[in-house]
Amino acid sequence: MPWVTVNLMEGHTKEQKRKLFSAVTSAVSQSLDLPEEYVRIQLVEMSGENHAIAGKAREEE
Repeated sequence: MPWVTVNLMEGHTKEQKRKLFSAVTSAVSQSLDLPEEYVRIQLVEMSGENHAIAGKAREEE
């Protein structure tokens, strides 16, 4: 059973997350030739204050 972890910045709607879950599930299922029921997804939402690029917090950009 594959487990997929997606790290995503906060601010996306529930509908956008549903679309992401569906697309990732389909891609993994097709790539590994497994039923979609076997695919598990964990979404980790990150805040800008907890994420940095080139030494600057994302929220500072």
